[in-house]
Amino acid sequence: MNSDNSYRAIVRRMPLMDEKALRAALVEELDGERRMMVLERLHQRYCKVRAERERLAIFNPNGELPHDF
Repeated sequence: MNSDNSYRAIVRRMPLMDEKALRAALVEELDGERRMMVLERLHQRYCKVRAERERLAIFNPNGELPHDF
C-alpha cells in the first residue's frame, strides 16, 4: 500500500480537498481497494462540502437562485 493512500494520509488531506477532489478520491477508492472506512469518511466529507455549496446557492445574497445545485 502506498503511504499516500493510507487511511491516515487520506484523512489528513481531506480538509484541504475541494468537492471535485473529494469526488475523484471517492471514485478512485470505489474503483480500487473499496475500504469501507475510507469510503465512509470520503463520502461524509464530500456530502458536507456539497451541502455547503448548495446552501450558499440557495441563500445567495444577490437574490439569484442558480438551479445547478
